[in-house]
Amino acid sequence: MSSLNKISVLVVEDSALMRILLSDIINADKSIELIGTAKNGLEGVEKAQKLRPDVIISDMIMPEYDGLYLVKRIMNDNPTPVILLSALDKNNELILDALQKGAFDFLDKPKEDITKSIKAKNYPLTDLVKVAAQSNIKNFKVKENKNSHAFNGSLNYKLIVIGASTGGPGAIENIILQLPNNLILPIIIAQHMPESFIQSFAKRLNLLTELQVKVAESGEELKPGYIYLAPGTANLELRKNPHSDGVITHFSKKQYVEFNYPSIDCIMESAAKIYGSKMIGVILTGMGKDGSEGLKKVKEKGGITIAQDEKTAVVYGMPKNAFDTGATDRLVPIDQMGGYLVSCL
Repeated sequence: MSSLNKISVLVVEDSALMRILLSDIINADKSIELIGTAKNGLEGVEKAQKLRPDVIISDMIMPEYDGLYLVKRIMNDNPTPVILLSALDKNNELILDALQKGAFDFLDKPKEDITKSIKAKNYPLTDLVKVAAQSNIKNFKVKENKNSHAFNGSLNYKLIVIGASTGGPGAIENIILQLPNNLILPIIIAQHMPESFIQSFAKRLNLLTELQVKVAESGEELKPGYIYLAPGTANLELRKNPHSDGVITHFSKKQYVEFNYPSIDCIMESAAKIYGSKMIGVILTGMGKDGSEGLKKVKEKGGITIAQDEKTAVVYGMPKNAFDTGATDRLVPIDQMGGYLVSCL
């Protein structure tokens, strides 16, 4: 922390106007202090080394040295939470690369009236800065482990549901890299991220494994060996297929208290009704409380409930709430999560 226990922030942005606007937002919060600005990723790295900020706010696209360059250098030299600002529709892959390399989170960059949009009271930058300052950003690394597993006879469980928010992309990649390529049950993942990113995230995950990774489509039947990502346009429910013994996906506009599109609670609750004691529910890193109520339903039905432990969670919000409310009594480090899940089967 900086003077008087304020959160120290470095802004890296090539636009002079945006630097001024971001400075105004930061300086309006008395618990945050702007200690410097930089015009590109290289200058940002140099100033970060000198000033040692608690949090870095960086544009994604900058001349010569961009936000991805900055994230790679920062996480290698002196891990520090980096909040990225980006025009999401143009740079999905770059953002996903940055998240995988350890970026804390990202925010949409205003697209039309910059002054009015970015100064709006509901712009969440300062709130995100405060969460980032308390995060365990060093715990983002993924480890590859693609060994096959011998599955003998029928499985004890028939479905795994995973929910994640801030810090989730890296954690999810970590788990998938630990899973055997011959996994014989479906997995559903609800990752809190903008709709435009989910399709790209699914494609990225699909390259990591021989399992099939895709965004769920309404009305499709779950298949073993498939990993389904909940879409960002609706809440995903599971229902019994009236024409077979299978289970199908259904998109709902029903609203949930903690989060929507996708709601982890929605998936967990509907899955618990169908699978009962034959499912595993997992809550990973993230802000807020989404997933705890759904996880309680899974536990009540006799299913296994798991939360990521505090030491390896980038943000110990959702896992903490799940543990504190009794939704789960199992805390597992992310680098052991995949192996633990397979051992349960």
